[in-house]
Amino acid sequence: MGKRRWLISAIFIYLIAFSFGRELRVKEDHSSIYNHTLAQILVSYASAVYVADLTELFTWTCARCDGLIKEFEVIELVVDIQHCLQGFVGVAKDLNAIIIAFRGTQEHSIMNWIEDLYWKQLDLNYPGMDDAMVHRGFYYAYHNTTIRPAVLNAIKRAKELYGEIPIMVTGHSMGGAMASFCGIDLKVNHEAQNVQVMTFGQPRVGNAVFASYYNKLVPKTIRVTNDRDIVPHLPPYYYYFPQKTYHHFPREVWLYNIGLESLVYKIEKVCDGTGEDPSCSRSVTGTSISDHLVYYGVELMSGVPGTCRIVMDPRIAEYGTRDLSGNFVLSRVPTTPVIRLNTEACIEGRSELN
Repeated sequence: MGKRRWLISAIFIYLIAFSFGRELRVKEDHSSIYNHTLAQILVSYASAVYVADLTELFTWTCARCDGLIKEFEVIELVVDIQHCLQGFVGVAKDLNAIIIAFRGTQEHSIMNWIEDLYWKQLDLNYPGMDDAMVHRGFYYAYHNTTIRPAVLNAIKRAKELYGEIPIMVTGHSMGGAMASFCGIDLKVNHEAQNVQVMTFGQPRVGNAVFASYYNKLVPKTIRVTNDRDIVPHLPPYYYYFPQKTYHHFPREVWLYNIGLESLVYKIEKVCDGTGEDPSCSRSVTGTSISDHLVYYGVELMSGVPGTCRIVMDPRIAEYGTRDLSGNFVLSRVPTTPVIRLNTEACIEGRSELN
């Protein structure tokens, strides 16, 4: 028995030493790409956008909001009732940035959605990019609903108040797919200078040509995948049809555990620049729904019955506009900025411009 325990301990120490050294080397090479603290902050925004109580979300008083992230102010909250979509735009003082978050597929309908993704084919040419093809449903969810106009309007108003501060886009599951289309839209069509995208449990959205374009245009992109999360494996990747199959864009960060018996060591592996690193999430079979619904210990689901249920205090309606289809946008101009421009701070002699 003593020899067995000694052997287990020796093997585990070896695994830790090997993995620790390897991960440290990777992170050192790509220290500007992945930031664990930033990931924990942005996953909280990706979680908050699932909140069904729009009053609490708009006023940033929900448990997922005020309890996790301080000094954030929602500028715009958009709900597309027709397509069961939701997103918000706001300004974060701690990050000195505009935050855009998109809600993912509701957990009550996720199995049907996953089954559908197994059969989805590339079926839409991305405008202005030769041979780049994308998933029609994900593309339309961002471009052909009430989401895009509301988001762009909010960004314009935020820039009028705060200037050219960075933009960070996030989302989980289908919300991650929408976040990626938003990120490339801001760079290509709106000449945004500083755009960063970080998604969680995102499916593939286009082919290898699109992934190549995307990587060049939005290099500050991280796709976090959790252990055996099934969704990043969809729609399927067929290595023997490299130009015709779906293909992830880089950069993936794969979260997984190694351990023996009760000893568990958490790994955050920064993957290679191909988007389809065979040593990352592609090295395992994506079979887990539970790994899809929790990232960094944060739940990414609505937690309420029904697939698209929302709650809103009638008094909040004064901040909103509604179209004939019932889709609506809650919007406001902050009376007091939650952040100050560096130029203003410099004039006051309280900080220096970089």
